[in-house]
Amino acid sequence: MTDAGTRDLATAFEASRGRLRAIAYRMLGSLSDADDAVQETWLRLSRSDADDLANLDGWLTTVISRICLDMLRSRSARQEEPLGEHLPDPVVSSLDRADPEQEAELADAVGMALLVVLDKLSPTERLAFVLHDMFTVPFDDIAAIVGRSPNAAAQLASRARRRVRGSAAATDTSLARQREVVGAWIAAARGGDFDALLTLLDPDVVARIDLGALPAGGLREVRGAAQAVGLAASYRRSAPFAHAALVSGSAGIVVTADGGRPASVMAFTFAAGKITEIYILADRSRLARLGSGPPAAGQAK
Repeated sequence: MTDAGTRDLATAFEASRGRLRAIAYRMLGSLSDADDAVQETWLRLSRSDADDLANLDGWLTTVISRICLDMLRSRSARQEEPLGEHLPDPVVSSLDRADPEQEAELADAVGMALLVVLDKLSPTERLAFVLHDMFTVPFDDIAAIVGRSPNAAAQLASRARRRVRGSAAATDTSLARQREVVGAWIAAARGGDFDALLTLLDPDVVARIDLGALPAGGLREVRGAAQAVGLAASYRRSAPFAHAALVSGSAGIVVTADGGRPASVMAFTFAAGKITEIYILADRSRLARLGSGPPAAGQAK
């Protein structure tokens, strides 16, 4: 391929990068893995005979889907016990969205409750649901990716859809109300007013904390408002460093450490103005990688 042809191909790929990253993020629940999948897609494109591609978007969607499917299957093969479970990566941006980069981050955002449910699907169910229900990819195309008939691909998506509807909590509270609740949470935590915290929580609230792979790490879960308030009490010392942010499409909290580095990220699910689910990512290694990305397509080697 000529240098001009390579530049044209890189330009075309860059135009598709956002969509490819969104597909991979929903498939994998990991921002770094999604970026790896996008980079691998570029490498395969750069080594292909692009002049013979009549439908570049379709080709890219197929390739990144197969890459993600292989990554999901590899995860399933390695995961020997439940302690290997972890929370998906949140997408974090400012609550006062103003610039195009933040808008792009929000476009990648998916509610944490939905991502947690997607993690429980089989790799093929997740692929069929994400491609068809989120990106309107026809079942004929999905069938070719998973090596099944279109009818079987539709059944995969249907099974996934039933599990999502039966398990994923839906946020039904306006962003303005979410901001009020999160602001009240931060104020109550800073003041040690745990009675006020109780008023913000649904009685059956569930909190999940991902501490990573440290000796005392893993994914922990507590249920009930009293237990969740006890969890908040354990985070009281960090409350002065807590700031409201947009986390996975809803109002959440980022706690910063020295130098402004994120020490933890809290995502919430809201219903009827109350917090029904709390997700806390405190895995330092993953927090350090949030927001990182692969080289631009034109710089890929």
